[in-house]
Amino acid sequence: MNITERKHLDTTIIVIAGDITKLEADAIVNPANSQLIMGGGVAGAILRAGGNRIQEEALRKAPVQIGHAIATTAGKLKAKYIIHAPTMTRPAMAANLEDVRAATKG
Repeated sequence: MNITERKHLDTTIIVIAGDITKLEADAIVNPANSQLIMGGGVAGAILRAGGNRIQEEALRKAPVQIGHAIATTAGKLKAKYIIHAPTMTRPAMAANLEDVRAATKG
């Protein structure tokens, strides 16, 4: 994995380029669709590595509006949780900047 660290004022940002399904972390984030269907992209990689339990739990909590998020267990992954933050309403849609901002607001 490629790790880059940047400091800005009192904040340190660490960017890790690599396979998030291999990270040992409290949580990883899935840029989901509102239906929480984990088919392709990051969601598909999480599902393949972590197992169907993640998808089953997510579907019980769907739908989730853009700007909101839910957490599930991480299945077989080293992370403890998956945070599903929708950036689009339906699977395979292109995410726009406004929806990504809403999904990541503090």
